[in-house]
Amino acid sequence: MVPTDLANTRHEYFMMTKSAPNTSLFANYQPHDRAWDELFQRAGQPHDHCRLLFDRLGQLFTSEFQERRVSADLAFINQGITFSVYSDRRGVEKIFPFDLIPRTVGAGEWKSVETGLVQRIQALNLFLHDIYHDRRILRDGVIPEELVMESKGYRPEMAGFEPPGKQYIHVVGTDLVRDAKGQFLVLEDNARTPSGVSYVLENRVVMKKVFPQLFQACRVRRVEDYPQHLREALRSVAPASAGDQPCLVLLSPGPYNSAYFEHSFLARHMGIELVFGQDLFVYEEVVYLKTTQGPKRVDVIYRRLDDDFLDPEAFRPDSLLGVPGLMNAYRAGNVTLANAVGTGVCDDKAVYPFVEDMIRFYLSEEPILKNVPTYICARPADLAYVVEHLEELVVKAVNESGGYGMLMGPSSTAAQRAEFDAKIRANPRNYIAQPVVTLSTSPTWTDEGLAPRHVDLRPYIVSGKSTWVLPGGLTRTALVKGSLVVNSSQGGGSKDTWVMEAGR
Repeated sequence: MVPTDLANTRHEYFMMTKSAPNTSLFANYQPHDRAWDELFQRAGQPHDHCRLLFDRLGQLFTSEFQERRVSADLAFINQGITFSVYSDRRGVEKIFPFDLIPRTVGAGEWKSVETGLVQRIQALNLFLHDIYHDRRILRDGVIPEELVMESKGYRPEMAGFEPPGKQYIHVVGTDLVRDAKGQFLVLEDNARTPSGVSYVLENRVVMKKVFPQLFQACRVRRVEDYPQHLREALRSVAPASAGDQPCLVLLSPGPYNSAYFEHSFLARHMGIELVFGQDLFVYEEVVYLKTTQGPKRVDVIYRRLDDDFLDPEAFRPDSLLGVPGLMNAYRAGNVTLANAVGTGVCDDKAVYPFVEDMIRFYLSEEPILKNVPTYICARPADLAYVVEHLEELVVKAVNESGGYGMLMGPSSTAAQRAEFDAKIRANPRNYIAQPVVTLSTSPTWTDEGLAPRHVDLRPYIVSGKSTWVLPGGLTRTALVKGSLVVNSSQGGGSKDTWVMEAGR
């Protein structure tokens, strides 16, 4: 059965070739008048590192580009990269929205981003070790103690425990945006179970199939070796008792989880077992995998379960997804959990504003990547400002993600602002606010042809005994004109991200 989206794309292509003028791809493109454009300095003039891409893609007519779009959709179908719209009673199978115009980053600019990300992850890791041990940063008043202790991500069970290699964050997805001046800013960190990297890898596969000659001409850095980097990082922090060949598994909540495609994809490409909670058991504080040859000791668990569901004996007793006794095995030093339990403190949006201070405190360096200016509603002065300026600000619940629990002030209604006013006053600790950042835009195919759409970027940073940054990451695209919400859960799409080799 052909998914509805693919049938619609084919129909759109045939209608266009009959009725629309067959112009060159970039002929009518006009960059956004207030946002930084990722491809163009101004209309018809690309950034220097984009010139070869512009020259090659600019040779295509819109009809040829539409043919490539259909080919890309077919590739996604053949690779099984679809999702179901559960609210549709027909059970319509959808193609994950993907745009064929890549988002490019120059080599020199990426070097600065990469260095800034490594610096940030080092500071966050030191912060986690500190708050579960000496709490120097709290004693010195750099971060208010109550913000950390009251965070939903703080786990007292981790107090005094040191994970193998003192590494808490093994995989993090840090969301970056680029402002109107072209400066990269950090929007948030995702240090619990960051998702989306499978789309980075699959997007690249599709782009190579659809534009093979482009990759022969353009020197684009590889992303395909991400699973190998992740596997080696996890092997490097296995418990000392694991020996030379530690056993790694990926723990998934199961096929009904929205990210299950990624779980199975990564396990397959890392060459490790994909397991569910019932596949594991703990005996004498050691974790074992049930196999047809008998129990097999497990040394490292790359878990894609939130803390609450990991161990019904330690956290939620009603969890059927975790492994009873897992925390005892973890605290005994017999298994590595990646990411460590308790890393959710770093995802707390009320803690995020202090990461620049963490860098200064722990590393004695100035932050390379800046945060978006943030108001913490737990502070009385910030609270007063926020409730008086709701119409101008973006308000976010500190523990929500995916674009939920958010108020976009400039596009909100009076009723929505009144609702958030009441929520903020009732629980100030649960909210932060930020000025609106006009996200950068990238040429994106729309119903009206090529047009600018806002984008962000989620690079993935992998840490074991050393730290490696995936060159590029997931570029998420707001497909609705004028929208600044790029989350896939809110209807956003994605692009392939090209980090150019040195000299490009």
